[in-house]
Amino acid sequence: MAAEVEYRCFVGGLAWATTDQSLQEAFSQYGEIIDSKIINDRETGRSRGFGFVTFNNEKAMRDAIDGMNGQDLDGRTLPGVDLKVAAGGIRF
Repeated sequence: MAAEVEYRCFVGGLAWATTDQSLQEAFSQYGEIIDSKIINDRETGRSRGFGFVTFNNEKAMRDAIDGMNGQDLDGRTLPGVDLKVAAGGIRF
């Protein structure tokens, strides 16, 4: 059986104020989002300045990558959105 494909993009350069919800709202204009997650420091609980958005299909993910690069989110310009697609151990 084939592994389920996951369409996830890495989002770096986030403002400390960006939350899971504001990340999801910003990216939801490109398609249905399965999950959005800001990565926090284990000790302080403070954002580490990056997160991930998982889409339900590849087109939505690629549209978001194209559309969000260089856009403002919570007062910070996103320097780069990168794709991390995984399917049965294959990474692009």
